[in-house]
Amino acid sequence: MIEVSQLTRVFRTYKKVPGFWGGVKGLFHREFEETAAAKDISFSINEGEFVGFLGPNGAGKTTTLKMLAGLIYPTSGTARVAGFDPTKRENAYRRLFALVLGQKNQLWWDLPAIESFNLFRAIYAIPPEQYKTTLDELVTLLEVGPKLNVMVRELSLGERMKMELIAALLHQPRVLFLDEPTIGLDVVSQKKVRQFLRDYNRRHRVTILLTSHYMADIKELCERVIVIHKGRKIYDGALDRLENAGGARKKIITFVPALSSVEGPAATAGVAFPDTWQSRLATTTTRADDGKFTLGVPGDKVVAVSQEILSTGPVADITIEEVPLEDVIAELFSAQA
Repeated sequence: MIEVSQLTRVFRTYKKVPGFWGGVKGLFHREFEETAAAKDISFSINEGEFVGFLGPNGAGKTTTLKMLAGLIYPTSGTARVAGFDPTKRENAYRRLFALVLGQKNQLWWDLPAIESFNLFRAIYAIPPEQYKTTLDELVTLLEVGPKLNVMVRELSLGERMKMELIAALLHQPRVLFLDEPTIGLDVVSQKKVRQFLRDYNRRHRVTILLTSHYMADIKELCERVIVIHKGRKIYDGALDRLENAGGARKKIITFVPALSSVEGPAATAGVAFPDTWQSRLATTTTRADDGKFTLGVPGDKVVAVSQEILSTGPVADITIEEVPLEDVIAELFSAQA
């Protein structure tokens, strides 16, 4: 459905010298600098896939989505979406996809959402029966029926985002580009939007490319992720293998030593666990002010380290968990710096 090959976008910006005379000098001689927002990015996405597109701010995620949507032109490279060249901006292609930008509105601010929906029906020439069926389905799934006649500016942020999704899906696109659709939403609204996107993807086999800084979005919706950093692709594969991309799989072991009979600072750490205690098998060991120890441990050493902890001294509580996905991705970025 989506084929991207060596896609590159370079922005040329004017570098202004500060001060009055700097402005005068700029009238006759200007200096420019070039910034590559995307560098030789290549990937392919099959029909019906739900792919996460990750990277820090300024990595080139939104730029890539805009090139795929035909909003900006690539400096070099090619892109094909369902056989179309986005740069040609053909009407047939524009009816094929939808782009939702979490920080930009497409609905009329001072009109009820239903008025904008009727406008989009006319723009996309959607048959009346298809429009009604699609609208009823989306309104039901997102539970916004009572809000259709409320002015957009009076809706909550979560309600507005739901209306934005309805507007994007009214013409039944085959490809959906989502740029941080849950930004700023509360936990409940995020969960409802994620549930809707998951169900809609499974029901209609829409190809979705999602960017988000909320790892909960990625973990719940995407089986595959593409990670870019400084405009370059640094990972493309299954989400469950991402943790292995930067090195050996690690676990986090956190434990609280049981209180000892000793008074003073040593009591919070336990006699057998002094402040400097460190497992010989752990890669990192830190101790908090409340006496809690946190260890970074290779996946194959978890059992041995746990046994070492329990044999060293009394333990009040112990937990073993995966390294947070945010930390794994941050480690990838650091390795590419």
